[in-house]
Amino acid sequence: MRSEITHSKFMKWFFRRPKSTGFLIFLFLSWTVGFTVFQLYKLNQENEQREMNTILQVVRQNIEHSLKNCYTTTLTLALIIDATGKPQNFEKIANSLLLSNPTIDAVQLSPEGILKYIYPLKGNEAALNLNLLTYSTTKKDALKSISTQKMYFAGPDKLKQGGVGIIGRFPVFKNDKFWGFSSIIIKLNKLLQSSGIENVDNSKYFFQFSKFQLDDQKEIFFLNNKTNFSDHYSVSTKIPDGDWKLYIVAKKHKYLTAEIIFPAMVGILLSALFGFLITTLLLMPKKLRSLVKVQAEKILSSEIKFRAIFDQAAVGIAHICSHTGKFIEINNQYCHLVEYSQDEMRNLNFQNITHPDDLEQDLFYFKQLKNGEIKNYVMEKRLITKLGHTIWVNLTVSPVLKSDKSFSKHIAIIEDISEKKENEKLIIKSEARFKSLFEDSPIPLWEEDFSHVKTYLTDLDLIAKPIAEVNQFLSNNPNVARNCINLVKIIDINNMSLVLYKSKTKKEITSGLYQIIDEVAISDFLKIIIAITQGIPFVNFDTKIKTTHGDYRDVDFRWSAIKGYENSLERIIISTEDITDRKNSEKTIIESKLRVQSLIDTVDGIVWECDIQTFNFNFISQKVEKILGYTPEEWLKSPNFWMDHIYEDDRKYIQNYYDIQNTGMINHNFEYRMFAKDGSIVWLRDIVNIIIEDGRPTNLRGIMIDITKNKEAEKDLNASFELVSEQNKRLLNFSYIVSHNLRSHTSNIASIVELIESSKSEHEREEMIQLLKTVSNSLTETMLHLNEVINIRTNINLSSEPLYLFQYINVVINVLCKQIHSNNVEIINKIPENCVINYNPAYLESVLYNIISNSIRYRHPSRKPVICLSLSYEDNFKILKISDNGIGIDLVKNADKIFGMYKTFTNHVDSKGIGLFITKNQIDAMGGSITVESEPDIGTTFKIFIRC
Repeated sequence: MRSEITHSKFMKWFFRRPKSTGFLIFLFLSWTVGFTVFQLYKLNQENEQREMNTILQVVRQNIEHSLKNCYTTTLTLALIIDATGKPQNFEKIANSLLLSNPTIDAVQLSPEGILKYIYPLKGNEAALNLNLLTYSTTKKDALKSISTQKMYFAGPDKLKQGGVGIIGRFPVFKNDKFWGFSSIIIKLNKLLQSSGIENVDNSKYFFQFSKFQLDDQKEIFFLNNKTNFSDHYSVSTKIPDGDWKLYIVAKKHKYLTAEIIFPAMVGILLSALFGFLITTLLLMPKKLRSLVKVQAEKILSSEIKFRAIFDQAAVGIAHICSHTGKFIEINNQYCHLVEYSQDEMRNLNFQNITHPDDLEQDLFYFKQLKNGEIKNYVMEKRLITKLGHTIWVNLTVSPVLKSDKSFSKHIAIIEDISEKKENEKLIIKSEARFKSLFEDSPIPLWEEDFSHVKTYLTDLDLIAKPIAEVNQFLSNNPNVARNCINLVKIIDINNMSLVLYKSKTKKEITSGLYQIIDEVAISDFLKIIIAITQGIPFVNFDTKIKTTHGDYRDVDFRWSAIKGYENSLERIIISTEDITDRKNSEKTIIESKLRVQSLIDTVDGIVWECDIQTFNFNFISQKVEKILGYTPEEWLKSPNFWMDHIYEDDRKYIQNYYDIQNTGMINHNFEYRMFAKDGSIVWLRDIVNIIIEDGRPTNLRGIMIDITKNKEAEKDLNASFELVSEQNKRLLNFSYIVSHNLRSHTSNIASIVELIESSKSEHEREEMIQLLKTVSNSLTETMLHLNEVINIRTNINLSSEPLYLFQYINVVINVLCKQIHSNNVEIINKIPENCVINYNPAYLESVLYNIISNSIRYRHPSRKPVICLSLSYEDNFKILKISDNGIGIDLVKNADKIFGMYKTFTNHVDSKGIGLFITKNQIDAMGGSITVESEPDIGTTFKIFIRC
């Protein structure tokens, strides 16, 4: 009995815990499946391992067999070495060894470790004479073979002769002394081929061949197969002859094939399915209990939510009997609106609180609802509150249907719209005021609808496009503007619009904008189109409109969207104030300004105006650009422009002059210089008037007249006056010279004639006659000199032409070549060959001849004469500089005599005092000048100034 009770409790535990029961069954079945699959896995793994070990052992045995053959081969080679250490019949025996052992590629003998014998030699020449004991690649393995005194297989390594191979070295000892090596070479591919690896199924396995480097502590792999096969099953074996390791690796895990995976997956799936079915069966009673509980909770929750919504709703909700109209249940908002308590409302029906004027309409709709003609109804009606107030509500009535579609109750929902109704009244009043203002406005007003225009522009994809893109589109498609004009709907116009457009009725105008907008105004209408595309609600511009009589009027056009219609553009107010008279006045003013400006521009001077205190100019005429090169904008930009551009030497004088004149309120008339934009200096006469307003000076207004040409003429006149004065001075001096010289010669002639007349002997008379001839020749020479000077001074219109200065200097040097060579004179000509001057050819040659010949004549007796010619520039002159290292001139004593006629200042026999006099006159005649710099016993420098 007890066991049955225990069993019953045990079963109840499982039935009460369906998920746990199902999970336990799933775990038990999964463990059973897992155990079975694991046993299958172990069996497959053992079979796989057994097969791989068998293959690996076969391959290893084949490799070891090949290596043992190599032992025999190397031993045979060692035996052909005679007692003297010389191999006998190496090639013959080597050939037979290779034929008997095809695995071997080459055999070698290395006396003392040096490769001397190789067979076959062809293809292995690079390894000949290689020292195995010193070569880095072979040294370590060779020494190991000697130390162990056993054959050791090195590699696989890169061979000196090319390729990769295994080298087996057998150390040969003669009389217990190391003789050398007997070696064989096996290419790696041949070794693997002989091992039988290629016969193994490569779809299941692959091999890897490696060697562990003790120095690097690294395993080196020699085959191209995968080197990291940790995720594959593998078996390995060691080959001690070469310290190699051979791997066989399974490409796929055979024991994880579908034979194992599929049964495992099916078993797990069936276990899960069986556990799920058990859980589902055990859960069904519990789900039924839970469902009943959930439904009960939902009903309770729904009731709570309904009650919360009903009591806390922002609208009034009432449950009303459809037969009597009495209130069954009312929420707090309903009671609040009608100012009754819930108990009071239950004693009333909806007819009691409905305004009498709205009751008939309400009952009519309710009758239709009861008769099934309508499903519900909505109306605006007035309710009378307990305190007698009237409120407007939006009433929604819906029936509470039974299962047979009949109803005995209905729900009434009311929303307070009293504020809305009040706003509607205000809007109506506002509309009335707007209408009154619109009609009675003294400005012509239009009310228009541009919504169709916006729709049209939207269809054209012009809304929110860049202005430049819209302008380009409108320019390419002129019909768009005309279409927009036709789409404008005129809602209304006021009476002043009739006056402006000279129309008797509104119909004449409102029939369409195209009647009053012609081609003249279309360009202005495009501004409205641009504003619409950019979302701008206001546009203002001046334009022209055409009246019904065909004449044009100027108007101030204002386009503005009424608030609330900025997006739809359904209501636009347009004002068109007549500004024709204003435009005519502006035109008259502009014409007057133009006449004044024309008058100012006609004046041959700069008209200006500035503040008397700050000298800040507020006006400057365009003539400033012609006279000084500055634009009016440049002048007006800087407050100190005028004072900053006055010539430095005049600035202080002008400041003082202005202060004196302005203090005394005296008009100005003065001259000064200013810098022009190109850097030149311009003379100006400034005539200034003081402008007086309200008894005090405020502005200065004046005109600047360019007097630069007058100043230049005045300068030329002064220069001419100075020249005439100088000429008169020279003429007077010349007359003194002529008078003195002629008087001296005539006096000498008269004295000689008297002596001839009084002479007593023929010899004495002959001497006097010779003396008379000398005086006569001297008179002739004097007359020639005077005549030459007169010719220079009277030859006013000298011809000038472009001359190469360098060439003329060479001409003079050629003329003076005899004196230059005889006196060992060095002439340094630094004049550029392409230097051109405008000069009279004869004068230039004469000037150069006189100065250079003087430099030779007045050379220093104790040093080599050196004459240097150079050229420089100063202002508008080219300066020819002629320097020498001659005896020099004492300028302290002779400065005023240097260029005088017959003025000498040395004791030289050839000095006559006429050369420099003529030279200076020639230079003066060409508009130039000459200066001299000299020191006694050092030298002289003449500077000739030639006009450019």
